[in-house]
Amino acid sequence: MSKRVATNIITGFLGSGKTTTILHLLMNKPKNENWAVLVNEFGEIGIDGALMTEQGAMIKEIPGGCMCCTAGVPMSVGINALLRTKPDRLLIEPTGLGHPKEVTSKLLSDQFSPYVNLKATIALVDPRHISNEKYSSNQNFNDQLDSAQIIVANKADQSSEQDLDNLIHWFERFRNKHEDKAKQFQLITTSQGSIDLTLLDQERAPEPELASDHSSHSHSHLDPQFGLQPGQEYVRKENKGEGYFSCGWLFGAEYTFNFDLLFSMLSSLTAERIKAVMNTDQGCYAFNVSNGIVSVNKMTLEGYESRIEVIDDELLPWQQLEDVLLSLIINTRNGNDE
Repeated sequence: MSKRVATNIITGFLGSGKTTTILHLLMNKPKNENWAVLVNEFGEIGIDGALMTEQGAMIKEIPGGCMCCTAGVPMSVGINALLRTKPDRLLIEPTGLGHPKEVTSKLLSDQFSPYVNLKATIALVDPRHISNEKYSSNQNFNDQLDSAQIIVANKADQSSEQDLDNLIHWFERFRNKHEDKAKQFQLITTSQGSIDLTLLDQERAPEPELASDHSSHSHSHLDPQFGLQPGQEYVRKENKGEGYFSCGWLFGAEYTFNFDLLFSMLSSLTAERIKAVMNTDQGCYAFNVSNGIVSVNKMTLEGYESRIEVIDDELLPWQQLEDVLLSLIINTRNGNDE
C-alpha cells in the first residue's frame, strides 16, 4: 500500500447510536472516496452489515462477541480483507459490550501500524445513561469513554433538560479525573448520529491504561461467520458474556413476515436491544429498538435473508420468541400461507 489508511474506532455502549452515526458518515462521505467498515456485534447474527450495505461501503462483519478475542484472529482477518480493497478510510465499530484497549493495541501493533493511520477514537453515549447506575457502574461503559478523545452525547432530542445538565456535570468530573493525562477530551451533543466528518481527521491522543477481562466471554467457535446450509430454512444462535445474553435468528430469503404483526411484537418486547432486517409483505425493512422506541427504515435489498438479534441482561424465553416469529411468517418458498 502506498499510504496508510486513515482509521477511526467508533465505540459506545448498547443503544448509544454507533450504527446510526456510521450510516450518517457514510451518507456524507466525499463522493470520490471509498470507505470500509469493520463491524463487530455481540450477537451471533450480524445485523449492522446489512444496514450499511446500501451506502456503498465495503463491509466486513465479525458477529459473536468481541473481535479481539481468540488471539485476535477474527479481527486480523477482517482488517486484512478490508485493507486489500485499498479504502480511503477504515471505520471500526466494536461491540457495545467490547473492550476498547485490545482493539487499539491491535491497530497500533507492528502487524498493522505500517498500513493503518489511527486517528481520534469517538465514543458515543446516551445522556440518559450517565445517571443510570446500571450503565455508570459498568466497566466496559467507562472504559469506552476513557478510551476516546471525542465523546459524542447522542440522542439529545430524546433527553430531558435534567439529563443534559447531568451530562455537563459528569463531563466536568470526567475531565478533572483525567487532568493529569496529556489527553484532551471534547464533548459534542447531537441527535440521530449527526456529526461533522472533520472530527475523523483529528489526531489520536495518548491512550490511558485500561483494564479488561475476557473471562466472562463465551464463544462457540473461532470464526463466527456462517449462513444457512442447503435445505435449512432458519437457524438460531445464542451468545452470553459481560452479564448479557443474546439470541439471533437467520431466516431464508424465501420467508416473508407480516409487517404489522412484526412491528407490534417488537414494540411489546422489553429487551435491552433489538435489531432486525426483515423481508415483509410491505418490503424489506430495518427495525431498531432501543429504550422501548421502534425505529423503522425501508431498505432496497432484494432476496436478502431476514435476521433479528435480541440482547438483554436477563435470559429470555428464546423458544417462546421463536414460536412467535414463526407465527408471523405469511408465505414460504412454495408460496403457501402459514
